[in-house]
Amino acid sequence: MLLAIDIGNTNITLGVCEGQTWRRQWRLLTVQEKTADEYGLILKGLLYGAGLDTAVTHMIFSSVVPRLTATLDAACRQYLGLVPLEVGLNLDLGIRVATDVPSQVGMDRIINATAAYHLYPGPSIIVDMGTATKFDVVTAAGELVGGVIAPGLQLTADALASRAAKLGQVALEAPPQTIGRNTIHAMQSGLVFGYVSLCEGLVARLRAEHPDHNRPIRILGTGGLIHLIAEYTDIIDHVDPWLTLTGLRVIHERVKGRLGEGVTG
Repeated sequence: MLLAIDIGNTNITLGVCEGQTWRRQWRLLTVQEKTADEYGLILKGLLYGAGLDTAVTHMIFSSVVPRLTATLDAACRQYLGLVPLEVGLNLDLGIRVATDVPSQVGMDRIINATAAYHLYPGPSIIVDMGTATKFDVVTAAGELVGGVIAPGLQLTADALASRAAKLGQVALEAPPQTIGRNTIHAMQSGLVFGYVSLCEGLVARLRAEHPDHNRPIRILGTGGLIHLIAEYTDIIDHVDPWLTLTGLRVIHERVKGRLGEGVTG
């Protein structure tokens, strides 16, 4: 079985896959201060609790948090007895990164593009709502040509509460209607429905500029916050909160036959 881990700025998502079926998936808070011992015990506990502690034989991971890259690598080696495979541009990713500077593109964006192209061959736009809200454009030729990066929904909510003296934190959920009849509902409307409009507007612009604009373009939604807007718009064709893990599985399948004996990934 394969253990796949994606280290993001806000969450660490991980899952255990048997073939193409996910046996379990988890989402943890990203805490950069945790040690390899702490993460090792967390991973070991999750796998043991799911009855999968002796079943995992391979491991692949990606990270956009440099401080935790070595930490998770050490945790897997010391506590799980696995030698992790870290995803990078040196691997066969199944797509081509056709941006101006490929090395500057977040690995999570590339992995999402891999998953999208594998699951739905053809042109697509990925809406990923995490720490940042990212829109990535994938062509029918399997190229990630670029996209848009906007402040994330939670980040915006935190900034609003911290910079406006009379406004506080509110629950990230939709209000009863767009017209807020009190401050809390007005803030929730601006956040949730505001981001719905942001997504709809940017997707419309990206559709118009997409290299395959004359073909049907699939819109995929992912990320830990995608559920907050998905039910209030009809632009998203498919919602998959675990899209990055699928991308890791696909990449592992592509490269496993080329791995050296010393790499259990």
